[in-house]
This record gives sequence, structure tokens and C-alpha cells, in this order.
Amino acid sequence: MDLKWDERGLVPAIVQDAQSGAVLMLAYMNEEALRLTQGTGEAHFWSRSRQKLWHKGATSGHTQRVREIRVDCDADTILLKVDPAGPACHTGAMSCFYQRLSDE
Repeated sequence: MDLKWDERGLVPAIVQDAQSGAVLMLAYMNEEALRLTQGTGEAHFWSRSRQKLWHKGATSGHTQRVREIRVDCDADTILLKVDPAGPACHTGAMSCFYQRLSDE
């Protein structure tokens, strides 16, 4: 399947806990990050702020073992089903989506 990369050569990657179904985080992948993820079985992403590849958990130890990679119907978003080895969020929260949008 051919993915539809954006103008920067990126595609959003939603990361989901394979066991619980919880959405853990959203990151971006370029072709190299996807290739590394498929080759190693652990999540790799492209950091838009640092402009470089990063291996999830390389410094924290909170890696994400990839069980399955799915593509949405438009082929412009990836879903990684993972077994997380600790929190996904840099704050220490299991999911990056721990805050509610207030009504204010």
C-alpha cells in the first residue's frame, strides 16, 4: 500500500495500547522512521521540533514494542498497536491524552 505523505514527507502515527485499546500518543513518521519501526519492532518517529529521528524510549526506557501497523482508509494516517514498556508521555502519564479541554 502506498502511503500519502504530506508536503514535508510525514504521516501522523496514532499509538494505541494493543491490550487495553487506550490511545497513548500521536507522533509523526517519515519513511525512515517507518522502515526502522518495521525493521526493529519498536516505535521510531520523526521529531518535527528537533528535525531528527527518535527511538521512543531510547533515553527513558519506555519503549513501545509494535504488534501491528494499520493504515486508515485514506492511507494518510498510521495506527501503531503497541505493548508499552512504561508511560507514553514525557510527563510520566501513561497517555499523552490525560487532560480535558475546559469549557472556558
